Amino acid sequence: MSTQKVALVTAGGSGMGAAAAKKLAADGFHVAILSSSGKGEALAAELGGLGVTGSNQSADDLKRLVDGAMQRWGRIDALVNSAGHGPRAALLEISDEQWRTGMDVYLMNVIRPTRLVTPIMQSQKSGAIVNISTAWAFEPSPMFPTSAVFRAGLAAFTKLFADQYAAENIRMNNVLPGWIDSLPQLDARRGSVPMQRYGTSEEIAATVAFLVSEGAGYITGQNLKVDAG
Repeated sequence: MSTQKVALVTAGGSGMGAAAAKKLAADGFHVAILSSSGKGEALAAELGGLGVTGSNQSADDLKRLVDGAMQRWGRIDALVNSAGHGPRAALLEISDEQWRTGMDVYLMNVIRPTRLVTPIMQSQKSGAIVNISTAWAFEPSPMFPTSAVFRAGLAAFTKLFADQYAAENIRMNNVLPGWIDSLPQLDARRGSVPMQRYGTSEEIAATVAFLVSEGAGYITGQNLKVDAG
């Protein structure tokens, strides 16, 4: 078993997920990255880690990521759950199938890998899970209806999980980014931000890295907005 800590990052081929993987590698973690595009495998190779091309909507692909990390390093200390983009439409024009897709993208993307890594973290008596959510989880925007609905559900899941596993030193928290530079930059959006700028993926990555660190060892079940106020 490696003595160096190990972090898994899902949907980590680009954007905030990729930035989190780079930051964790810089902080001394071995990293294993899941990405549907193949970019995760390329990034993992750059970082000396493990890359798996697959979907966080597939239990089989997630199991390949977890099993690969365990075979290579024998431990999993952190899980970072990023996400893609779910369906967007006027609220009552979203079909049943689109709602189900939204649940897969924004809620089950956390629940599936959490099921896989929690027994490992229990055996280690430690672990930290961070989910990249959205600043609009509690102030929903009509621009992102499926995201708002299911990430509000994610907040409830996170609190339930945190309460159940806190005594085993396993933590779960959510990061709630506002307008970040991985999205198209529009003047109207920038003007709505008190700091008058978009945040950077690296700023989100730094927050993720803090939440999986020992310095955040007394923080669990929280939803931390990173949105410039």
